Amino acid sequence: MAGMSSRAAPKVAVLKGGPSAEREVSLSSGRECAAALREAGYDVFEIDAGADLSARLAEVRPDVVFNALHGRWGEDGCVQGMLEWLRIPYTHSGVLASALAMDKARSKVAYAAAGIPVAESGIYCKAEIMARHVMAPPYVVKPNNEGSSVGIYIVPEGSNGPPVIADDMPRNLMVEAYVPGRELTVTVMGDRALCVTEILTDGWYDYHAKYAPGGSRHELPADVPGEITEACLAHSLTAHRVLGCRGVSRTDFRWNDAKGLAGLIALETNTQPGMTPTSLVPEQAAYLGISFPELCDWIVKDASCDR
Repeated sequence: MAGMSSRAAPKVAVLKGGPSAEREVSLSSGRECAAALREAGYDVFEIDAGADLSARLAEVRPDVVFNALHGRWGEDGCVQGMLEWLRIPYTHSGVLASALAMDKARSKVAYAAAGIPVAESGIYCKAEIMARHVMAPPYVVKPNNEGSSVGIYIVPEGSNGPPVIADDMPRNLMVEAYVPGRELTVTVMGDRALCVTEILTDGWYDYHAKYAPGGSRHELPADVPGEITEACLAHSLTAHRVLGCRGVSRTDFRWNDAKGLAGLIALETNTQPGMTPTSLVPEQAAYLGISFPELCDWIVKDASCDR
């Protein structure tokens, strides 16, 4: 790193793994980010975030924490609160933005208030969802506060009865009108929306398609009309701001191209988007000429407390 030769390189602790349903992806993100940060000249320690996390951080005494956790604990404000308490500068969004973005129902209220289009939805208890159609099919049932397509049920049009929900799903779930159409996503880096990617899959964009090499194809920039590109970029930036995100975020959309602009809706904002070789954020950065080490370096330089 330029200008750093006169003193020791900053010590960065990369948090990865953790106890969430997205542990495996986070281990991969953390490994890749750690390698990129070493290439960028940092002194890097990788920490698998467990119950002893505060003790590990006290041992390592990093200058900065690079948060590569995904899902609950790492993405919902919990780790962010611990880092604020310990006064260690950290990357990505702060406590409130992390908690708000992770709660799909509350983030949709914030979206709608800011003029971002959303699908009709509600929170219902599992027993109620299994007893009757709480919404006219087609609809989607999903956890309100897990990321990455974990535990999603699609109830198609003409479905005979309500879905049978697995025992390990949370008691309260989000039921959302199913929006047909194309999967689009936009990365925001600071105050800049990067690009629109279309995610092309055979069938549902599930956990496997999202993270397995070859599980989905990414087309960037997406081959969509200019007004759709502009709307996606603008809504992503608005979502980042209205939720109070910092660093990098990624907002996902569905677009029913039969309805033009009226067919575009925002699904959710990821405050800890995937950072693996097949991930969408590094791809969009690379498309704009920002290498993976440069992206990770920017994220570290953006780190702070009081986010």
